[in-house]
Amino acid sequence: MNQSQHIEKQSVKQTSRKLMLDIKDLRKSFGDTHVLNGFNLELYEGENLVIMGKSGSGKSVMIKCLVGLMQPDSGNIKVMGKDIATLNQIELDELRTEIGFLFQGSALYDSMTVRENLEFPLRRHKHKFGTNIDTSELVAEALENVGLAHTIDLMPEELSGGMKRRVALARTLILRPKIILYDEPTSGLDPITSKEIIELMRRIQKQYKTSSLIITHDVDCARVVSERMVLLVDGIDYAKGTFAELAASSDKKVKAFFK
Repeated sequence: MNQSQHIEKQSVKQTSRKLMLDIKDLRKSFGDTHVLNGFNLELYEGENLVIMGKSGSGKSVMIKCLVGLMQPDSGNIKVMGKDIATLNQIELDELRTEIGFLFQGSALYDSMTVRENLEFPLRRHKHKFGTNIDTSELVAEALENVGLAHTIDLMPEELSGGMKRRVALARTLILRPKIILYDEPTSGLDPITSKEIIELMRRIQKQYKTSSLIITHDVDCARVVSERMVLLVDGIDYAKGTFAELAASSDKKVKAFFK
């Protein structure tokens, strides 16, 4: 495969780090529309990996396949060494507690207070923490970690967009996931709030040693948070490398991301 078809640069040695996600030759079509055409991805322990792709390029489809919400046509997905295609529903639900998901729209429950929003996943996944847990302590700690302890009894409608995003991240963190999936974490936010969210993501990654898969169109976000990047073009992992490596590429399809 020549450079115009596929560029892969990997300057960071990963051999000493545990493989958290391993996607091989993932394919998914809807009728005659081929969305994923042999996509590959590796995410390592403690790594921030950014995926960039145009709208409709298959990023959301890939994520849904990754967490078992959609079945690929072919290919293999391993999460922390487990082949998700072989897991039953109970095993899949247990694995999902190790994967946090920060939704683009925050997805807070409008009828619940901030406290109740954070308590919800704890009640749903009692097998991870047990039935006799002190939820108040865990909720307070999660909110403190995102700088919003004072919002604990507020309703979502009383929060700004940036505050909602941080509360959603606190709800994600409360289950202590090993992997966090960020779906456009700075979308719809003003530049100052976007910078705050980016810095928070970096701090969370260092504090909890999480492995983060970040889907974003925000070039500034990608530049600051990524250790490596994958460009999803034509349904494949068209280019891989650091931000600097890809930004310096002469390939037209790669250059289009950095204009």
